[in-house]
Amino acid sequence: MQARYAPATPVCKGASYLRWRRRAILHRSHATLEIVTTTLTDTATLATLVVELLHADSQAPERATTGSAGYDLRAYLRGRSIKCSDGSKVWEVAAESREASEQFAIPSGVCALIPLGFKARIPIGVEGQVRPRSGTSFKKGLQIPNAPGTIDSDFPDEWMVLVRNPLAHDVVVEHGERIAQLVFARYEVLAIENGSVAITTSRVGGFGSTGT
Repeated sequence: MQARYAPATPVCKGASYLRWRRRAILHRSHATLEIVTTTLTDTATLATLVVELLHADSQAPERATTGSAGYDLRAYLRGRSIKCSDGSKVWEVAAESREASEQFAIPSGVCALIPLGFKARIPIGVEGQVRPRSGTSFKKGLQIPNAPGTIDSDFPDEWMVLVRNPLAHDVVVEHGERIAQLVFARYEVLAIENGSVAITTSRVGGFGSTGT
């Protein structure tokens, strides 16, 4: 009898990567586990994020280190009005100029759309995920309430980050401050069809059905 295990292939584009294929061969009273390492090279063109800077001093997304998965996103507040919401009403407030820089104070319990000063086009089949930066969350307490926020490949307007101040006092965002990070992820588009959905494993029930 022979049992085969589907290869666990890591996602890596534009570079060489390793694919591990595991195959267990069962024969009578003994079993052999064979691990085959295959080096593959992706010769396809490296996917590109096309960025249009809307101001002379706007900054494109940028990784802090070669090992960073996320691209830092910087607030662009110079000459801007910030759209705010408290869940019951929406209003706009101009950023303040202080000591040759601009800043915006987010009131307690308020959400704000922080502009980034650029537009961008993501390749088809890839989404941009806007996530909190650990340093910003820890030092300032700012939240990204819809994290990870999804940016689609056909989103045409200026990018913004939705942040929320959960604290009892104002939280100040500075012009050029790293306000969030961007991580790219591939996704699948599936056809939708009507049909019956039956139990396929020993699991029965919905939320909480596997215990605490």
